Amino acid sequence: MTYAATLGALAAADERVVVLTAENRVPVQGLPARLGARFVDTGIAEQTLVGVSAGLALRGRIPVAHALAAFLTMRAFEFIRTDVGVPALPVKLVGYVPGILSTANGPTHQALEDVALMRGIPNVRVLCPADAEDLDLALATVLADPAPWYIRYVDRPAVVRHATFDVGRAEVVRRGTDIGLLVAGTLFQEAHAAAALLAEQGFSVRLVNVRTLKPVDEETLIATAETTRLLVTIEDHFVTGGLYSIVTEILARHRLVTPLLPIGLDDRWFTPAPLDRVLENERLGAGHIAARVAAALERRHAR
Repeated sequence: MTYAATLGALAAADERVVVLTAENRVPVQGLPARLGARFVDTGIAEQTLVGVSAGLALRGRIPVAHALAAFLTMRAFEFIRTDVGVPALPVKLVGYVPGILSTANGPTHQALEDVALMRGIPNVRVLCPADAEDLDLALATVLADPAPWYIRYVDRPAVVRHATFDVGRAEVVRRGTDIGLLVAGTLFQEAHAAAALLAEQGFSVRLVNVRTLKPVDEETLIATAETTRLLVTIEDHFVTGGLYSIVTEILARHRLVTPLLPIGLDDRWFTPAPLDRVLENERLGAGHIAARVAAALERRHAR
């Protein structure tokens, strides 16, 4: 099912679900006519969107609010923190075209710090699904959870059959002992292909889909760090504040020392282009990831 179809079915089954948007109707096409008064468009007013969602939550509703990720998480940050995070209201915030999915848009529309911002708010949980199927699997659980959530929307096709979604549990897609690839969100497809390329070179590769970055699956991440020779974080986010930061925090907290290679955006925005060119320009495609990982292992072996 599509995201809109799944969300519509969940709304049909539970009259508390209200769908909102800040004039961002692409992911929820067809729902206005289906939901009637339970569909609210605030116009391009993300702060109002969050305030209305908080008010609806206080009235016993489950608001699912959609806006461009950059403007939702930055323009409305104080409203999310104060109106949703502090009272821990069950508002579900859906950031559209996060990370490199913003493709042809420039820095003003690129949400590359959204995970850092949202995970920094107490009570707010963060979901980075690998693809459309992963998002579909998670949606019912997220809506049923009384906590507030930030969801990085993704509609890329699935390249694997995903396991059942559980809050705070990562998905181990393949097991290995040489390299541990930890990936959050959009770049799962590239990480999956990179794992295959590395396996063809004779490496034993463990691939982990880190679906929820808050709460994060520390047990699986620690096990991956302890059983592989090189740990790699892969994300379409600034390396500051996202998956890489989360992993380093976990390693420090548990006093673990392991080689760690971050693959992401290093304090810079990407050049606008179609997705395939962005992946090539930023060295985030499968071939680039595999080459960078193999080179890191070679440097380590040479020491």
